[in-house]
Amino acid sequence: MRNPYYWNYLPFMLQVLAAVAIASGMVLASWFVGRHRSSRVKLEAYECGMVAQGDARGRFSVRFYMVAMLFILFDVEAVFMMPWAVIYRQLPQLTGSRMFGFWEMLVYLGFVLVGFFYIVKKGILDWASDKADL
Repeated sequence: MRNPYYWNYLPFMLQVLAAVAIASGMVLASWFVGRHRSSRVKLEAYECGMVAQGDARGRFSVRFYMVAMLFILFDVEAVFMMPWAVIYRQLPQLTGSRMFGFWEMLVYLGFVLVGFFYIVKKGILDWASDKADL
């Protein structure tokens, strides 16, 4: 008599059960062996070695989010420049002219610089003043 199809999964299921058993055993062993002494210091929230002040749900300025988005934006632009730098020497075979790829990258960098000068002119990166109307 032939074995049913699900018997082919028996080694896989044994491996999963063994992994779950070992992980559970480690967690339970650390629970039983470890010390459980709570103190006021241990129950405080840890924040870089500093004493916590105020509420954790405080509001942040929009500038934090703007700087984070700008960082991601310029980071992605740098990622777009990397493949161009890698294949720059092979551009004559791909496009017929190395100068075409060079001018295309200059146009791209021009757009990036226009965006950068726009955010500098708006004062988004100027943390000392409140003149930026976001």
